Amino acid sequence: MGEFERIGRFTGCFEQAGPGVVAGPGDDCALTAPAPGRLLVTKVDALVEGVHFGPAFRPEEIGHKALAVALSDLAAAGSIPRWFLVALALPERIEDPFLVRLARGMAALASRAKVTLVGGNLTRASELSITVTAMGEARPEEALRRSGATPGDELWVTGTLGDAALGLRLLAAGRPKRISRAARAQLAPEPRLAVGAIAGRYAAAAIDLSDGLLQDLGHLCDRGAVGAEIEAAALPLSPELRRVAGGDALGLALAGGEDYELLFAVQKAKAPAFRRAVGRVGVPLTRIGRVVAGGGIRVVDATGAALPLPARRGWDPWA
Repeated sequence: MGEFERIGRFTGCFEQAGPGVVAGPGDDCALTAPAPGRLLVTKVDALVEGVHFGPAFRPEEIGHKALAVALSDLAAAGSIPRWFLVALALPERIEDPFLVRLARGMAALASRAKVTLVGGNLTRASELSITVTAMGEARPEEALRRSGATPGDELWVTGTLGDAALGLRLLAAGRPKRISRAARAQLAPEPRLAVGAIAGRYAAAAIDLSDGLLQDLGHLCDRGAVGAEIEAAALPLSPELRRVAGGDALGLALAGGEDYELLFAVQKAKAPAFRRAVGRVGVPLTRIGRVVAGGGIRVVDATGAALPLPARRGWDPWA
């Protein structure tokens, strides 16, 4: 197939209509109309073969994850996803069935998230890469940034930590017939969109945990010129992580990366209402520590004694 036939096969898997779409695929540029009084929130992210995914990933999972990681950042910004664009770089070995399966995996998540494909680009390359530009809307007073945390704020995280890193280890040993919770967290993370849609009413700052808790919390602390104290015993660890990783469980939770959970700094007075609101959308939420004056991150045990930090704080594509 030529370029335009491939584009047609890919875009044909997606719903073409959506709120605020003036012009989508087929035009040189997408035209979208944010709701009056809303900010346009934009994020671009890329998945590259051999760096972000490998042979263990099925085409549907690659498509799902490429969109999920961009939507997770929109959730951390307190926005509601609306539209996205996709730039595909395809090796010659990628045939039509693979491309359609990749599109279907992405389209299934797009349908659940109520986000519309409005354009993109297609080119040839030596390895497969998928770049997604996702756009959402947020009320100005509810848009969240990494900055904004102040000493005394509580730190809250969704879901569990370390599963995706464990999943990567398990998949490296060969894809099992029965995919575990940890492997699923690596192959097809679910962005916390429902939490992102409500968090702006409560949180002072937020970030998605793509690179590992320590590394991403460090970004939040740097932008707010604050420090943080994490309670090791409070970290939410899944039973599978505790059972399989054993003594490595804490390190994976702190620095494993790719959990795509959301981390929030919340004023203590607002924390109870925030927890109730998140509970109503069915997402686990755990208080893991607090923001402190100064800088740096301490991880402490039940007695308050500092624990040694992992030498590697999180994911680094150059490492």
